[in-house]
Amino acid sequence: MSRFEKYYGPDFNSLEKQDPEIAAVVISELVRQRQDVQLIASENFTSSAVLAAMGSTLSNKYAEGYPGKRYYGGCEEVDKVEIIGIDRAKKLFGAEHANLQPHSGASANVAIYQAFTKPGDTILAMSLPHGGHLTHGSKVNFSGKWFNAVSYGVRQDNELIDYDQLRDLALEHKPKMICSGATAYPSLIDFEKVRQICDEVGAIMWVDAAHFIGLVAGKAIPSPVPYADVVSFTTHKVLRGPRGGMILSKDKHAAAIDKAIFPGMQGGPIMSAVAGKAIVLKECATAEYQSYAKKVIENCQELAKSLENEGMRAVSGGTQTHLALIDIRSTGVTGKVADERCGLSGITLNKNAIPYDPQTPTVTSGIRVGTAATTTQGMGKNEMKQIASLIARAIKEGENEVKAKAIRAEVHQLTNQFPVYPELKN
Repeated sequence: MSRFEKYYGPDFNSLEKQDPEIAAVVISELVRQRQDVQLIASENFTSSAVLAAMGSTLSNKYAEGYPGKRYYGGCEEVDKVEIIGIDRAKKLFGAEHANLQPHSGASANVAIYQAFTKPGDTILAMSLPHGGHLTHGSKVNFSGKWFNAVSYGVRQDNELIDYDQLRDLALEHKPKMICSGATAYPSLIDFEKVRQICDEVGAIMWVDAAHFIGLVAGKAIPSPVPYADVVSFTTHKVLRGPRGGMILSKDKHAAAIDKAIFPGMQGGPIMSAVAGKAIVLKECATAEYQSYAKKVIENCQELAKSLENEGMRAVSGGTQTHLALIDIRSTGVTGKVADERCGLSGITLNKNAIPYDPQTPTVTSGIRVGTAATTTQGMGKNEMKQIASLIARAIKEGENEVKAKAIRAEVHQLTNQFPVYPELKN
């Protein structure tokens, strides 16, 4: 039996036969995911069912348009998949409208700009150095080139969103759209307060929930859906689905959103990914997933506290979500060096700017850690304490190849207790 056959079925025997180079990479990536500690906040491990859907015959079908309104024939079956997914999304999030077609979170964000703005309009969004996203108005991104992007940030004293600044900027600039949401902000967002500001200046309220939507799905944190005009997100972080994007909106915006996705900015959807999204939406509706979402937060809080016990500072005093931003200046090591040393020690995380960072964005004074993947593996608070100790040792000692190798051996000893995809051979 082929190493792929047990999981994917006999049709995948051909992968090793036809392209052993790619097959080898697939296998080595499985080994990497199993052996190293995965702390990238935007990554997770999908279920076996999602993996199966992504490699299914649905990927063969070109389905431009929407269910019942396709531009190609033969879409009767894929229509069913998309309808199921839409219904599940609306029910899970209490949304009036859902679009599962965006290829990515950035694609979803492009569609939102297209639905509600025109080039040159003013938008107000979180500053990239303070935790925002490239598509929130960064000058190197289309959003900062095509729109008049005004940025708000966090207070220097507590590193929480400065809602007074947000309101003042909104009153001054009268933005067409206000975006809340971030990629490196560990605290909760006051959606009701943002809604009040949007209403005060007549702005569209857009929430980019890419990072925390899985916690919303698991009823672990408040939902932006009742407040926002439109919510965009990725499906592959805490949500634990395939790589892709999704949009929820009020009914009154449904036509504009759908038109912005197709034909506005992409052609046919990836129907295998739509199926994967539908599967994960069903998974998220279970009590098991709700328990998982709460454990993700508990684990991240423990990891942040344990890193503080190792002498590193958690930005904003800790975390209320799945990610923590850690100021590591006390170690005398930059985020870039810490990232590299942790990698050599079998710990996958990323360097990250902290608010008011004295270092450049390519160097940084911090690291970002997330607990979605480790929690999926079944790790708990005791493992978070152990991981914090390993991170601290890697940062401080990882320059020494012998010590890095010893740390990596301990990492592998830990992860061997929580195997990823045990049904897959390698």
